[in-house]
Amino acid sequence: MKATRLHLLRHGQVEGFEEKRYNGQGDVRLTDLGRQQSAAFAGRFQHQKINAIYSSDLYRCRVAADQIALLQEAQPEYREDLRELHIGDWQGQTWQQLQQEYPDLWQARLDDIVNVSPPSGESLLQMAQRVRPVVQQILSSHVGGDIVLVAHGGVNRVILLDAIGAPLERLFHIEQDFGCHNIIDFFTDGIAVVKTLNG
Repeated sequence: MKATRLHLLRHGQVEGFEEKRYNGQGDVRLTDLGRQQSAAFAGRFQHQKINAIYSSDLYRCRVAADQIALLQEAQPEYREDLRELHIGDWQGQTWQQLQQEYPDLWQARLDDIVNVSPPSGESLLQMAQRVRPVVQQILSSHVGGDIVLVAHGGVNRVILLDAIGAPLERLFHIEQDFGCHNIIDFFTDGIAVVKTLNG
């Protein structure tokens, strides 16, 4: 039984990475290293047939998807519903700023990362409910194929947690470095096997 293989990628390093901050759905730019990481993905897949390429429609993901597409017959499909967690009023702010400005809400979110949302933003549960149907649609459209999906740290963690059957509360038990490559095999009996994590 041939699995449907998902190559789940995180975009390259972004400007401002030196400080812990929430970029959310802001269209931040890549650093020089981030652009190199995006180009490196293309080389990784150059001797492999990819059946489909999907990507968040944010710039930092599109760069990698476009680089991969240069050596593939498949053209990227950019999806707004694959964007990072909508962080609302916290977008662009550093963790230090937020702890000072929103100390009670900051602590409440630490206590319940799944259900507590930032002002004007979405909760982790809401983001997962947005992303899960998209992933299922992608997988069912390319059964037995090899798929590339370029997304974000939060989105990737949700997909990986679902693959191993772990709850959303374990979000930060999985690392997703800039430019990382995860591989998940999905079988028709509903079993998913994570072959590579944060590679």
